[in-house]
Amino acid sequence: MQVMPTALFNLMRRKQPALPRPIPTRRSRVGLVLAGAALAAILALPGAGANAQGWNNERWTGTWGTAPAGPPAPASLQTFTDQTLRLIVHTSIGGNRVRIRVSNEFGAVPLRIGAARIGVRASGSDVAPGTDRVLTFSGRSSIVVPPGAPVLSDPVELNVPALADLAVSLYLPGTVDATTIHNTGLQTNYVSLPGDFTASATLPVQRTITAWPFLTEVDVDSVGPSIVTLGDSITDGTRSTVDTNNRWPDWLARRLQTVRDPVLGINGRLGVVNRGISGNRLLGDSPNTLAGSSIQERFDRDVLATAGVRYMTLLIGINDIGNSSATNPVTADDLIAGYRQVVARAHAKGIAIFGATLTPFEGAGYYSPEKEVVRQAVNNWIRSSDEFDGVIDFDQATRDPAHPTRFLAAYDSGDHLHPNDLGYQAMGNAVSLTLFRSLGVAAKPATGLEK
Repeated sequence: MQVMPTALFNLMRRKQPALPRPIPTRRSRVGLVLAGAALAAILALPGAGANAQGWNNERWTGTWGTAPAGPPAPASLQTFTDQTLRLIVHTSIGGNRVRIRVSNEFGAVPLRIGAARIGVRASGSDVAPGTDRVLTFSGRSSIVVPPGAPVLSDPVELNVPALADLAVSLYLPGTVDATTIHNTGLQTNYVSLPGDFTASATLPVQRTITAWPFLTEVDVDSVGPSIVTLGDSITDGTRSTVDTNNRWPDWLARRLQTVRDPVLGINGRLGVVNRGISGNRLLGDSPNTLAGSSIQERFDRDVLATAGVRYMTLLIGINDIGNSSATNPVTADDLIAGYRQVVARAHAKGIAIFGATLTPFEGAGYYSPEKEVVRQAVNNWIRSSDEFDGVIDFDQATRDPAHPTRFLAAYDSGDHLHPNDLGYQAMGNAVSLTLFRSLGVAAKPATGLEK
C-alpha cells in the first residue's frame, strides 16, 4: 500500500486561518490558478493519497444537475404511493461510467428508494435497448436516505453520450411526499401506475410532471472540470419551451461541445450543472419555499458539493431588488456585500467565479425607476470592480439599444422579466468561452467580454 508523504498530508490537513481576503488582481488570480493546477497534478499522482475526487483516484464531473428546494406548501405537495418515477435529464458531457445523487435534504422523515436504474432515453418514457443499468447504493439495491441528507449511488458502467437524454428510474415503496424537489423542471417526467417498473423499457404511465423530485445530480467519469451556473429563474430557464433544453446554460453546454480549440484548452470536457432556482435571492429567503434558500445559504450544497467544480457563474439579485419595499429597500451596497461573500467563498475553494450583469426588467410587475437605479449601480460595479474572475454581460446581450431598461422585443417572453427561447440563446452565446481556458495555459486572463 502506498502512503501519502507526511509533508503533503500535513499540508492538506492544516486549517487555514480565516483572514480577510484582499481584492485580487487578475494577475494574482492567474498565479493562484496555475499554482492550484500544479498541486492538483501532484495529488493525482499514484501514491499521492487523497485527492478532490476520492481516495481511489476516480475523477467525477457533473454532467447534469439541479438545485433542490422545499418542502412545498401543502397545496402544491406531490405524493407518490408505491410508484416508479422516470426522470429525464439532459447531459452536457459524456463518459463511460455514471452515478447519481439523490436528496432528502428538505425531508423530515426518511426517504426509501426501493430500486433504481439508469439508461439512455429513447423517446418518451422509453429506455434505449441495451443501455439499462441497475443502480446500487453502498452495494445494496435499496437505501433509506435520512432526513436532511443526500446519497450517491455506486458507479456503473454506461456509455453516456454528450448532449443526450438519460432516464433515471426510482421506485418509491409506500407513500412518499416530494418534500425535496426542483419545481421548475421544464422537462416532462413520468409517474407510473403502482408497482416497481424500474426494469421496464416502457413505463406504464399514470401521469406526467414537469418537476424533478429527489434527483439532484448525475456525474460521469471525466478528467474535465464542471461549471456551476448559480442563479434564479433566468438561469433556471423560466418561460422557455418545455422539453427543448433552451435554458442559457444548455446553450453554453452545446457551444462547449462544438468548439475545439487546443490553444484555449477548450475540448468538450467541461460539464455544465444548472443550479438556478426560480424566485431565488442572494440575501434572503423567499416566502415561497420552492424558491429555495438564499444563495449564501445554499452555496456549499449547490456549488461546493458538485462533482469536479472548478468554475461558476453568478447571476442573482433581480428578485432582491424587485421584492424590496420602500420601507426596507435593498441597496446596491447590500448586494455588493453579498456578492463579495460569494466571491470569497468560491476563491477559498479554488473556484473561478464569473459575475453576470442583471438583465433589464422595465415592465415587470415589481419594476420601479428607483429599483432600476439599483440595478444599474450593481451592473456598473460588476463590470468595473475587478473582483470577479471575469464578467458576462447579459444586460448588454439582451437589452434594447433604443430603450436599454427593457428587453429587446425579440428576446422578451412577454412578462418583461424573463427571456424567451431566442433570448436565452443570445445569453448562452454571450458567454465568452475563453473564460474556461485550460488551467495549464499561461495566457492573458479573459475579461469575459471577448467573443
